[in-house]
Amino acid sequence: MTALLSALGRRLDVLALVVALPVFIAAGFPLLGWAGTTVAWIGQLALQATLDRRAQTAEDTRQLFGYIAGSLIGRSWMLALVIFAVGIIDRPAGLAAAVLALVVFTIYLVTSLISRPTTHTTEPTA
Repeated sequence: MTALLSALGRRLDVLALVVALPVFIAAGFPLLGWAGTTVAWIGQLALQATLDRRAQTAEDTRQLFGYIAGSLIGRSWMLALVIFAVGIIDRPAGLAAAVLALVVFTIYLVTSLISRPTTHTTEPTA
């Protein structure tokens, strides 16, 4: 049970996307906004996992930071371009997609900061 809760805690962003679907349906929000954000978010998570695996096998520091920077920039642009495309297709759906992406990103950021392992220890001063 603890492992399940731990796994859910690490993926609260995806859980928020799942919970958002009935909210979108009940409130009458454009489903294109939900679908666009969901596809882009899952896609950027897959890209992050792929580039993180490559970064772990990087042979030098420049290659490592290249993967990390590429992951950060590429994932951000991918999400932004999908939201922009949804907004071009249907303006209210673009707004819904942007708001949902903001909510999901905030959840992702907070949970990643909370669950980040702490390795810094301080020595008491005499």
